[in-house]
Amino acid sequence: MILTELRLSHFRSHRAFRLAPDPRPVAIFGPNGAGKTNILEAISLLSPGRGLRRAAPDEFMRRPERLGWKIGAAIAAGGDGHEIETFAEPGQPRTVTIDGKPAPQAALARLLRVLWLVPAMDRLWIEAAEGRRRFLDRMTMTFEPGHAEAALAWEKAMRERNRLLKEGVRDPAWYGALEAQMAEAGAAMRENRLAALDRLDRAQAGADTAFPAANLALVEPEDAPAEPGAGALAAALAAGRGRDMAAGRTLVGPHRADLGAHYADKGMPADQCSTGEQKALLISLVLANARALAAGTGQAPVLLLDEVAAHLDAGRRAALYDEICTLGLQAWMTGTGPELFAELGARAQRVTVSEGPDGSVAKMEG
Repeated sequence: MILTELRLSHFRSHRAFRLAPDPRPVAIFGPNGAGKTNILEAISLLSPGRGLRRAAPDEFMRRPERLGWKIGAAIAAGGDGHEIETFAEPGQPRTVTIDGKPAPQAALARLLRVLWLVPAMDRLWIEAAEGRRRFLDRMTMTFEPGHAEAALAWEKAMRERNRLLKEGVRDPAWYGALEAQMAEAGAAMRENRLAALDRLDRAQAGADTAFPAANLALVEPEDAPAEPGAGALAAALAAGRGRDMAAGRTLVGPHRADLGAHYADKGMPADQCSTGEQKALLISLVLANARALAAGTGQAPVLLLDEVAAHLDAGRRAALYDEICTLGLQAWMTGTGPELFAELGARAQRVTVSEGPDGSVAKMEG
């Protein structure tokens, strides 16, 4: 999977932008604040969700114009090519079109699989579980695009159930219908997550990599249903209505799961590892995800790495670049200077980003 063209209009600091990359990794460099991360954020919005910064649509608008924004891309996956556009007018939700036809965001997961690492994720192993769930779900979505629809169905039905709980509604028929929807979606989410973890474990086993392997687990609350499947989850939701009404929210389901990880060689929980080890574990999982996809489908995801090179020594940088090239990844990487990508040599294409009088200026070198 690669981008063969990327176009931005009034997106963040970029008034107008067009790049036509080839399949090689893309090294983007320039001073802080020039607009490098904005390019990665635009690519992240070619997948479902709110992108790598989890921003609202109006936050993407270039100021001071505030005219709305648009991202366009041509992608190639195997022998197929598609055109994607996503855009928003001021005060409106973002719209997606695929090959000129309106499409739901979830449909993007079936066309382009995108993974990213950004500096904010360096605290993934020590922050609240929500960030780890998002990380796990994005990896899961690359294996099973339908996971996006299941997660959306769960969230939509859960919001409605939570509204009934807060309003003190007690009609079991109302709850029964919603809980049936939630149970089907929630069971699918759990099955998809477990399948993804299994594929990641197998991709790490015996891999020739300079990065540490992680033992992974889906960690569920003690009050989670002991038996898998929609029936057990529906029964747990029904049994928990009284407790949930007191809390004003749903207390059982996939929205309370967590991703557990241990540094395999040391047998140490990820949250007790050093900062460098935690970063290495994150990189290892992203590479394992790409490795599993390449082995299973022949199509590795697009990889976004924001300022990753600055946190690695020269040896680890070279090892990372070697693995990216071996896997055939179109990885988009940012850094402050070209020296951070020296180990890539001619294996990468380079883009300089600078601040111009009318916003960011991006130029492909060579």
